Amino acid sequence: MKHGKKYGEAAKLVDRQKQYEPAEALALVKKTATAKFDETVEIHIRTGCDSRHADQQIRGAVVLPHGTGKTVRVLVFAKNEKIDEAQNAGADFVGGEELIPKIQKEGWLDFDVVVATPDMMGVVGRLGKVLGPKGLMPNPKAGTVTMDVAKAIADIKAGKIEYRLDKANIIHCPLGKASFSEEQLTDNYNALMDAIVKARPSTVKGQFLKSISVASTMGPGVKIVSNRY
Repeated sequence: MKHGKKYGEAAKLVDRQKQYEPAEALALVKKTATAKFDETVEIHIRTGCDSRHADQQIRGAVVLPHGTGKTVRVLVFAKNEKIDEAQNAGADFVGGEELIPKIQKEGWLDFDVVVATPDMMGVVGRLGKVLGPKGLMPNPKAGTVTMDVAKAIADIKAGKIEYRLDKANIIHCPLGKASFSEEQLTDNYNALMDAIVKARPSTVKGQFLKSISVASTMGPGVKIVSNRY
């Protein structure tokens, strides 16, 4: 893949052979984020898990202390009094059965997170083929299948993110924006890493986290020391 001149200049600041301390790595990512927009700072964690085994799956959610810097649009599937509760809590969209054709046939996907009350999961399940591949399916482990929709919405709006293994056993998450201070990014990094370390499956042998790297949307990857996990 060919990179532009800006990327080349930014890449020169990073020692590819070195594993940096988290704060130093995040400071470097800020320095190498040279795009004209406020780039997202992302983390990529290669684990020693094998996602083919059910007992080595990792999935959960954590509220980042400083949020992600992104305005998150929340869709809630609910009925009766839970509709009012969701609207009062600041949900961007609330509905039920009537949203199925809009999503299935019209391809409406103007939302970032889906929350559902347990009694609506039969309806939401019919959207599995659309929401599943996009990582939008509500899940109890992520706190998005719940009767307490007000808390779920408040957490999401405050900067709650979901982490999960992909097919290559890697976790990809946003940590914030390049405009965040080094301290804010480091706080978010520590909160996420604490949650992932606690989620370590007991069946994983050897080193849990094989490699950790951070990068801005358009910038080069910076490796973080991973052998302490």
